[in-house]
Amino acid sequence: MSARYNYRKLFLLLVIVLLPSVASAFQFHVSHSDPIAPVILGVTGILFVALIGRFSARKLGFPSVLGELLMGILVGNIAYYFSFDLITVLREGPAIFETIQNLLQGEDLELACINAVGVEGTWHILDILRGPHGNELLQVAHAVDVFSRYGIIFLLFLVGLDTSIDEMRQVGPDSGRVAIIGILLPFLLGLLASTLLIEDVAFHTSLFLGATLSATSVGITAMVLQEMKMQQTETARIILGAAVFDDVLGLLMLAVVSGIVVTGSVDLINVAMIIVMATLFLLAAVYLGPFFIRFIVRLFHRLDLVEAKMFVSYLFVMVLAWLANLSGLATIIGAFTAGLILHDAYFESWNNDRKCPVCIKDLIMPLEVILVPIFFVLMGIQVKLETFLQPGVIMLAAGLVAAAILGKVVSGFGVFGSSNRWAIGVGMMPRGEVGLIFAAIGKSLGVMDDALFSAVVLMVIVTTLLSPPLFKYCLRRCD
Repeated sequence: MSARYNYRKLFLLLVIVLLPSVASAFQFHVSHSDPIAPVILGVTGILFVALIGRFSARKLGFPSVLGELLMGILVGNIAYYFSFDLITVLREGPAIFETIQNLLQGEDLELACINAVGVEGTWHILDILRGPHGNELLQVAHAVDVFSRYGIIFLLFLVGLDTSIDEMRQVGPDSGRVAIIGILLPFLLGLLASTLLIEDVAFHTSLFLGATLSATSVGITAMVLQEMKMQQTETARIILGAAVFDDVLGLLMLAVVSGIVVTGSVDLINVAMIIVMATLFLLAAVYLGPFFIRFIVRLFHRLDLVEAKMFVSYLFVMVLAWLANLSGLATIIGAFTAGLILHDAYFESWNNDRKCPVCIKDLIMPLEVILVPIFFVLMGIQVKLETFLQPGVIMLAAGLVAAAILGKVVSGFGVFGSSNRWAIGVGMMPRGEVGLIFAAIGKSLGVMDDALFSAVVLMVIVTTLLSPPLFKYCLRRCD
């Protein structure tokens, strides 16, 4: 007991000691001779905030993603209130990088900022960018954005690693029905909710909102199943099987909706082309990817086995992410596909005298552990609590939560056996990191404003918080 007490005191002391450094990282009142120093300080400050959020969530029994997201919301809004420059810049998200792009195209700073950020709030941002630390702040903001995007890629790669193509072939029709209902129903409810609750809503916004509601993150559900030692039950197999289909169908839906938003039309021929491109990409990756893997494995045969696994994994995921983007798809689709294809078996027959002590997942995990929390904190920082004071935003958030819960819970009734349908539906309910990724892409494409983004994040928080206790209750009720 005393050891745990000492650890708590040590952590608290560490927080107190490092808080001034974190505050200075967000304020930038120190001059640096090395241009990379502000980036190091700013990124480390955000990572420290993520660490506090993760530690606090674990102590309270909540998922890590929730702690990181809530810490981002808390720090982002408090630091903005006290006029911390870095946080003020980061809160604008994609608009800041659109401002930079406008500047590179020859626009005046004021005009570039107005076109990207909008008239409201522009003057405060302009004062910061014109200040003595404006360039440093842009460097840090850009670095944080790049790191967070890498984090998403590695996160989806790990999701793919945990997904087996053989399992996709073996899961029964029950899982398929649950996944299809769990994708289509929330999508339709999202369209309905946005039409009823958002005045003069653009059709592209409704489409992307529906796609975001259709996302599922069953990592939390899997943790509950493991905790209750129910991984081998019929309910668990149906949920995890449905999650596999759900990931693939959800990413395909994201590809279609993103393509419609980018092209600006809902032409059926264009939609069909996007589906064909996505399908061709997945098929080409699945059937041609192994040849590419074997080639680069032979290319690195003189390296240490751990080095080779790391290099091959990194090259493969980045090549597929780039090719997915080249095909008009999101980079995360390529990352997920890379994880789906790559596995340790490609290295088993390679120099059997040198045994590899770690698997691919163990090698990639450190990158994910560092980079993914930056993404979640950044998403939290971009949640502007003042938007909830706008008329109708709370009502919109409540409508999205209701649609998100109903759409997934009903999917459990796609099971035609004696399984616990309520538990299956609730198990598909959490949006977690997948919902945040969809929301971030929607904001970067300009189809979600600050108010809608904040409402979507609230939906993610509520579904992620409610899922574990409801899921446990449904499982015990079945017993």
